[in-house]
Amino acid sequence: MSGFVSFISAGPGDPDLLTLKGAARLREADVVLYDDLASGKILDLARSDASLVAVGKRAGRPSTKQQHVNRLLVDYAATGARVVRLKSGDAGIFGRLEEEIETLRAANISYEIIPGVTSACAAAAQAGIPLTRRHTSRRVQFITGADVTGELPADLNWPALADADATTVVYMGRRTFPVLAAKLIEHGLAPDTPALLAESLGRPDERLVRTTVAELAEQLARGGAATTAAVILFGALAGDYRP
Repeated sequence: MSGFVSFISAGPGDPDLLTLKGAARLREADVVLYDDLASGKILDLARSDASLVAVGKRAGRPSTKQQHVNRLLVDYAATGARVVRLKSGDAGIFGRLEEEIETLRAANISYEIIPGVTSACAAAAQAGIPLTRRHTSRRVQFITGADVTGELPADLNWPALADADATTVVYMGRRTFPVLAAKLIEHGLAPDTPALLAESLGRPDERLVRTTVAELAEQLARGGAATTAAVILFGALAGDYRP
């Protein structure tokens, strides 16, 4: 008899942001396949006899191939185990959730998805700002700063992204943000549009940097390669941040 897979969204790093449902599934799991950013104290919730398997993928570091993660999900569930796939942030937002779901469907393995706090919401909360505002900032847009090759996607909607009245959140965009910023400014976004860089959310080394789109692009271009998890917000509301 096949087991069952629970996709649990762990949030940005703070164990207190895990949902009660997610915590309950962790305590019941026979096997936990976890990402690098969904580790640490949150794994203390798992049973002492549960198998904990690291399958994280981090930019600039050796990473588990997605095909291997897919295979592990099927292999463990095929034994009848209760499997938890622990993902950082919200699994449904740039978390490769669909690829893993499709693998389970093909193998006729049942699953559930437990949502969590995405880093966009966590960054705004830590900065003391909302993501939307009545009459202005009525749209929030999430984009990835890296395609499957690691480069800036070529098919982005530039007019929408250059709208300073929207709140735009860039995931996995630290390395490509200088190119993104140049394109945005070329399409009409003011260089002094407020921007917020949020690093290591929910962790002891958390850092929030208030700046502008142009200044942030310059800082990241000078900073070189980095592996710290970060999310970037820009738009009018980002300027409301108070340290």
